[in-house]
Amino acid sequence: MEWVLGYLATGIAVGFFAGMLGIGGGALMVPLLVWLFEAQQLPREHLLHLAVGTAMATILFTSASSMRAHARRGAVRWGIVKAITPGILAGGLVGSAIAAVVPQRLFAALFVATVYAAAANMLLERRPNPSRTLPGPAGIFGVGAAISGVSAFAAVGGAFMAVPFMVWCNVPMLVAIGTASAIGFPIAVAGSVGYVVSGLFESGLPPWSLGFVYLPALAGVTVASMLSAPLGAIVAHRLPTRLLRRIFALLMFSVATRMLVALW
Repeated sequence: MEWVLGYLATGIAVGFFAGMLGIGGGALMVPLLVWLFEAQQLPREHLLHLAVGTAMATILFTSASSMRAHARRGAVRWGIVKAITPGILAGGLVGSAIAAVVPQRLFAALFVATVYAAAANMLLERRPNPSRTLPGPAGIFGVGAAISGVSAFAAVGGAFMAVPFMVWCNVPMLVAIGTASAIGFPIAVAGSVGYVVSGLFESGLPPWSLGFVYLPALAGVTVASMLSAPLGAIVAHRLPTRLLRRIFALLMFSVATRMLVALW
C-alpha cells in the first residue's frame, strides 16, 4: 500500500509542475520513480530503464491534461505544434531505441548532463536577438527530431528543450510553456512505443511490466497527475515570467542531482 501512496504523491507533484511549467514531468518523475523502485527492490539492472519508460508513458496523460488547461487560456500556438510533430515522431522512436541499449551509469550521466545544460540556459536568462524567429519547415523538423530524440532518451517530455528554444526565438514565455505542453504529447507517443517494444526483448523484468513500462506505477502516477495539472496551469498564469524561469531551472537542477547520487 505504501507504494501506491508513493505513486500518487509523485503524480500530484509531477502534474502540478507539468501544468505550471509545460514539462511532461520526466525530469521530476524519473528520480522519484528510481527511488521508489529501488525501495521496492525491483531488479537494479533495470531500475533506470523502467523509470524512464514508465515516466514516458505517463507523459501521454499528463501532457494532455496540461495542454487542455493552457489551450483554454489561449497559450498554445497550434501552428508550431503541427509543424514540429513529424520531426518529433521520428526522433522519439530513435531516441528510445538507443536508450534501451545504453548502460545504466552512462545513461544516468547523459540524462543529468542534458538537464543541467537546459537548466543553466534558463537560469542565465540570455536575451534572444529581437529579430530572431522560428525556422522554416526543414529547420523545425530537425529541431523537433532533436528535441524528441533527447527527450525519449531521458524521458523529460521535451519542455526542457522546447521552452528555451521557443523563448530563444522570441515566443513569449507563457505561450512557450503552453505550446510545450502540447508538443509533449507526440513525444510521449513515440517514446512510449519505443520503450514498450525495446523492453519486450529483455529478461528479468518484474511482473506487471509491459516492456519497460511498470503498469502499477503508471496507473498511480497518471490518476494523480491528471487531477493536479490544471491547478499548475492556473498558477503559471498568475506568476511573473522571471519567477517561472527560475523555478523551472532550479527544479531541474535539484532532481537531476538527486538521481545521479542515487545511481552512481
